[in-house]
Amino acid sequence: MDERLMKKCVGKPVPAWDMAHRLPIDRPVGPKIQDFGSTFRVNSTFMDAVEPSFLEKQWYITGGALAFVCVGIGPYVYWLTQVRYPDAGGIFGNFFALCVSSVFAFIASKVLRGLFFGLRYRPVRFHRQTKTLYSIRKRRYFAAPGDGDIVWEAPWTKDSMFCLHSEDTPFGTVFHIRHYAIDDHGNVVRAFSIGREWTGKAQVEMALAQWNYWCAYMNDGPSQLPKPMLFHTEHETLRESFLFSLYSFGLRTPAFFRIVMMPQILIFTALRYLANATSRDPVWPSSIASICTIASGDPYEEPRPGTPVGWAETVLAQERGEYPNDPSARAEGWQGTDDGKQHAAAWLKDPASRAASSVMRGVQ
Repeated sequence: MDERLMKKCVGKPVPAWDMAHRLPIDRPVGPKIQDFGSTFRVNSTFMDAVEPSFLEKQWYITGGALAFVCVGIGPYVYWLTQVRYPDAGGIFGNFFALCVSSVFAFIASKVLRGLFFGLRYRPVRFHRQTKTLYSIRKRRYFAAPGDGDIVWEAPWTKDSMFCLHSEDTPFGTVFHIRHYAIDDHGNVVRAFSIGREWTGKAQVEMALAQWNYWCAYMNDGPSQLPKPMLFHTEHETLRESFLFSLYSFGLRTPAFFRIVMMPQILIFTALRYLANATSRDPVWPSSIASICTIASGDPYEEPRPGTPVGWAETVLAQERGEYPNDPSARAEGWQGTDDGKQHAAAWLKDPASRAASSVMRGVQ
């Protein structure tokens, strides 16, 4: 989901569905703790997570590029009505050509803004000491020394509004974990999402396990965390761009389907790589960078030399038995069912009973 669509929530109350599916920070919301491909790096001081557009930006780039190509429909219509058939269109043909080009130019500018000549990735930093999330939002083009890029902050407190957000799209219902900043009147000031996107109700179990993963890190530190699914690279190569494009159709997609879709996958790869080539790495403001110093010899600093980074290296390391496949842990203090899918289905359907059972577990 394109995060720019979140602006439609600004100035309004938090959506009722999101409020009902609020995520607590002080108790588990499911039986498992597990990461599902949302991590750049982790250490005793902070953890850097991805945001949804990082994994899916090849789709937006391709859509924007297609809209840019369609801008040429206007000049083509003008050529047809003014040159090839000069009596066919007249002033109405010219007006139609102008409208077509204007509409597609507007779509292309909206979709492609920030993808080219922007940032290669926008990390969300979980900082344990300050109990704050720092989210890099967009590139600052004319920054003074120490300014860095534009960052939003979200306090890690019980009063903060974190939730599982649901969005209906042409491709079905998608979910992502969202934070809302709310003013004194209960209206949304701004919102941003954390981690990846989850497709369909069947993946809500994974979203809850991912939330448990971040809570375990912020509340208890990295000592008991299972390994992430993988550490995403901060220096994306052409091979990694190809794998992002390939896996965006699904990690377990049949080989025949991948072969059929290979032309589109190659287009995705070229455009994603081009977008990265025109952009730069994010820069943290000095005020944040100064509190993110990693202690020498931190035993929990990852990735370290020898740890696979990126899709390709991680898959090969798993095949050699050098990196765990599907690592997870049981959530400490969980007293509900161990059937994650059954719990996730109930969590979605009955917010009132879910909240009541959470309170009872807290009392116990």
